Parts: sequence; C-alpha cells; structure tokens
Amino acid sequence: MTAFEKLDRFLRNLYDTAFYFAVMAVKENFRDYIRRAGPQGDPTDEIVLLANGPSLREDLPELIARGEHLHKDFLAVNYFAEDEHFTTVRPKYYVLSDPTFFRRCCDWERVQRLYATLNERVAWPMTLYVQYYNPERFDYRAALPNPQIRIVPFHSQVYRGFPSLEFFCYRHGWGNGNFGTVIQNGEFIALHLGYRTLHLYGVDHTFFDGFCVDDRNRACMRRTYFYDAAPELKPLLLTSVNPPQPYTVHSYLAEKCELFRGHEVLARYAKHLGARIINHTRGSLIDAYERA
Repeated sequence: MTAFEKLDRFLRNLYDTAFYFAVMAVKENFRDYIRRAGPQGDPTDEIVLLANGPSLREDLPELIARGEHLHKDFLAVNYFAEDEHFTTVRPKYYVLSDPTFFRRCCDWERVQRLYATLNERVAWPMTLYVQYYNPERFDYRAALPNPQIRIVPFHSQVYRGFPSLEFFCYRHGWGNGNFGTVIQNGEFIALHLGYRTLHLYGVDHTFFDGFCVDDRNRACMRRTYFYDAAPELKPLLLTSVNPPQPYTVHSYLAEKCELFRGHEVLARYAKHLGARIINHTRGSLIDAYERA
C-alpha cells in the first residue's frame, strides 16, 4: 500500500468514525438498553434463533419433537407469533426491526394484527426488542399493553470507521449487525446477552430465487416465508425511507451485498467473544458461520 493509499484510508476512517459518533449523539444515544434490561429469567447456555426462511416449516416441528424448546432459550422475529407453534415454543425473546412495524405504511393492517396476536397469545414473560430509532414516535406500549411483554430498545446505527473501535462499540451496545435483516439484530442481541452458542434456523437467505423485473420495470420478488401459504409475486419496496420507494436492481443487489458482509462481521465478533454461531439451515446462502 502506497503512502497516498494509507493517508486516504486514514482520512476516510477518521471521517466515518467522527460521523458515526455524531449520529449516535444526535439521532440516538449511548445507553446500553440491552445490558441494562438483562436476559429474560434464568438464561440457558445456548439459544435457538428462528428466522423467516421456508426451511423452518420442516425444521421447527423437528425441533419441537426433540424437545429443544424445553432446555434451550428461543428467539423469534417478525410474524412468528401468527404461527400455530408459537405458544408451544414460547420464545423468551422477540425482535422487530423493520420500519414497517412502527411506520403506518405498506402492510399496516397486518402489523396491527400481529400486535393484537402478541397481546392475546403471550402468557409467559417475553422480552420484545425494537429499534431505538423511531422517528414517528410510535408507542409500542400502547400497541402492546400485555404486562408479560417487556419492551427493550436497541441501537441500530451501523458502525463504520477505524476497525480497532468496532468491537468496542458493539460491546457497549452502541451499534450492531443491523446490515439488512432482522435475524442479524437477533444474533447481536443474543451475543450481547452473553449466550455463547447460537443455533440458527430458517436463515435460507435465498434472496435471488424468484427475483425478477416485471413488465413495468419494477424489481419484484416471489416471496416465500415459512408462515406464508403460497409464494406471492410483489414489487420490492425500500421501507427505511418514508414514503417507501421501489428498489432498483442495483440498490437491491447492493443491499444484499451489505447484508452478507454483516454476517461476516457478526462471525468475527462472535469469535472475538469466544462464542459460536452455528447455521443449521439446509441450503442457506450464508457462508460466514459454522455449518451444523
């Protein structure tokens, strides 16, 4: 590396680091809500994280048949509460991170049904993690008055800057693996709570199966989640902006590249902590973790 390249890298890292801390100071804060709240009840040594991939249709009944939910803690995400196995698994932790869960747009009626389902079905102590960033000031407690549900915010600002400071920020709960999918937030939360073995299911990450451009030049995906009865072709919308904007092919692929980079970051962070992340999902596109 030439002297110019070294200087360029240093200046870029300096700017990115300063920008990160400025954003945290203005947009969020430096409180470690996850560690303050602590784990739910008496944590086990291992935790099972359930993502949304279609493989979970087969894997979840097998997990239940083996009694995994009886001696391991579980973490679920998004619309898992609508599944028939929800009250059997009784996850200790639940994570919502997509802006659609606090922004009245897109599938807002379905989001409201999810909150109603959580209120009705959660009859055990459960911690719900939601993004601290909430520009619409959505009141999660008003939507979820169920006293069994503890609501804990987490920071989602992605760290960029000097590599030597990255894990320092993660250890303090200031940033996490929010690189594009809710399960990465779940992984970070589990690591931050002190779990040392994370078992991943449903992380198919087959983001390119059924990806196409329709006759109106819209980037579309034939989405398949484990809780969906049948795949449905839908235009892809970027929900991190308000109002949501259509993806272009370039922006979609760029986001997925960042997402897979996020798994590499989380794999390095887990190793730094002396923890293991084990991917049990058959056919998963993730290559960053140990395979079962």
